[in-house]
This record gives sequence, C-alpha cells and structure tokens, in this order.
Amino acid sequence: MEELEEGQIVLCTVDKIVGTTVFVKIGKNEEGTVTTSEIAPGRIRNLRDYVVPGKKIVCKILSIRNGRLQLSLRRVKQNERKELLDKIQKENNYRAIIRTVLGKEEAEKIIEKINENQTLSDLFEKLKEKSGILDEYFKKEDAEKIIKIIESKKEKPKEIKNIIKLSSKSSDGINIVKGIINEACKNSKCDVSYIAAGKYILGIKGEDFKQIKTEINSVLQNIEQQAKKQNCDFELKKIKH
Repeated sequence: MEELEEGQIVLCTVDKIVGTTVFVKIGKNEEGTVTTSEIAPGRIRNLRDYVVPGKKIVCKILSIRNGRLQLSLRRVKQNERKELLDKIQKENNYRAIIRTVLGKEEAEKIIEKINENQTLSDLFEKLKEKSGILDEYFKKEDAEKIIKIIESKKEKPKEIKNIIKLSSKSSDGINIVKGIINEACKNSKCDVSYIAAGKYILGIKGEDFKQIKTEINSVLQNIEQQAKKQNCDFELKKIKH
C-alpha cells in the first residue's frame, strides 16, 4: 500500500468527537485528528452539523508528526473530493469483479498481493496499454473472464445534440454562417452536420454529461452572439439528449 504523505487527499471515518477535536480513522491502522478550525470556514456553532461518529469524510493531510496525522476537511477542493471518491468507486467495482470470478477468499489473497505494489485502479489503468498485465496475478482464463466483465460494464459515452437554424440574407451569407459556426466550434469537441434550409446539428460526446453540456452551451451562446453582431437569424430548434 502507498505511504501516507502531507498534502494527500484521503477518505476518513469519524471515530469520535472530544471537545473541539474530531478523531478519525484512515484505512485499517491509521488515525488522525481534525480541529474545529479545519472543519469548515467561518464560525461553527455545532460540530455535529458537519461530522458525526461513523460518517465518512474526505480530508487533506496537513502534517505527519511522530506518526500523528493532522487533517483538514475544509481545505479539500470539490474536484479533489470527486477524484478520490471516483477512484474508490472504481476500486470497489474491480474488487467485486475479482470476487465474482475467483470467489471471496481467493480474491482477497490476490488483491492483497496486488496492493503490495499498487492499487487495483493503477493495475487496471495499465491494462489499457499492456494487455497481458493481469497474467502476473491471475490464471489466463480468469484474466480473460475479468476483462470480459469489465468490457460489458463500460458505460457508453454521453451525447448531446442540438438542432439550430442559422441564416443570413447577405450576399455572402453562406460564408458568414460557416465562419460563425467554425469559429464557435474551433476549441470544442462539437461535430457539425448540415441538414437543410439553414438547419444544422451540433453534437458532442463525452464521459461527463455535465461537462459536455457546459461546453455545448458555450458554443451555442457564442453562435448566438456572433449571429446578432452579423445580423443573422438564429434559432435553437430542438435539443435531444
């Protein structure tokens, strides 16, 4: 398992609250403390509005002195919290898949061996570049079963499509419209297809629905702004998710 270090983001379980100090457990053996000032910004009237024994919280390690960990809850950024929780979810999914193929007892032995050098997430991430890496820990037939299950569980990319109408009465209208669309889509992942009569489909794919929605909304806003500047007619005809 990896050694804990200052600045690391970790998942903790609240153990107990004594006065203004929150005692937490990390993993099986590590313990740490979070002071009131590191729970949340501003004045805290009641610690139990934020933490209670048994609750899992994501913290940042501020210091490690003589084996004692000082942690912070308030200094964890939203993207750091999400990244850790996503990684933990992947770990749990991989663990469940290995258990399905090998059975609980045998799976835990293999997982413990893997964790001596790396996490499950790290191992399966390497699988993308080195197809035979599972053979170091699993029998060939078991490795093939694991890969097959993983492939079957992969989520299809999210997709958003927008149909817009954009036209210009200028003598050079076609080029103006093309210029507006090309400029708006230049730094995005949007694909554009012409339908007919000034109608276009703007589509975008990605793993994170919120992210691609933000990106395509930005493109649409850009198109609308440029259309107004160049006296073009713009209309959002339909949105399909």
